[in-house]
Amino acid sequence: MQTNTQNGTVNVAFDWAFLIGRLGLAALFLWSGYGKLTQSAGTAAYMTAYGLPAADILIWPVALVEVLGGAMLALGWKTRWAALVLFVFTLPATFIFHAYWSVPADQVMNQQIHFMKNLAILGGLLSVFASGSAGYSLDRR
Repeated sequence: MQTNTQNGTVNVAFDWAFLIGRLGLAALFLWSGYGKLTQSAGTAAYMTAYGLPAADILIWPVALVEVLGGAMLALGWKTRWAALVLFVFTLPATFIFHAYWSVPADQVMNQQIHFMKNLAILGGLLSVFASGSAGYSLDRR
């Protein structure tokens, strides 16, 4: 049987784990969104190469979703909504930009790694969506 002190210690550890997990996911989206904002022309050209229409316009809402969603995850504010939006954003991006089954043989391994990495990110986002922000977040205030 655990005492209240032990439960409190476990809860603090869980709160820290949730925070570190959220910050890890947030860092990825903040970094990516910032890169799109600072390198918009290159990113738009990359998006165009993958067949996305109006990439020079589309890049701005994409960057906004990544930066705002990442910030919301980091702060733990409206965390479930942020995770859900980032999941919906990341899912098609995974299939569009990392379709390892349709690239030249010398690129398959690299794209397959990115595809699998995105599946892990999607899993993390679903975990945040399911569990919420936990401790150390604006949602818990």
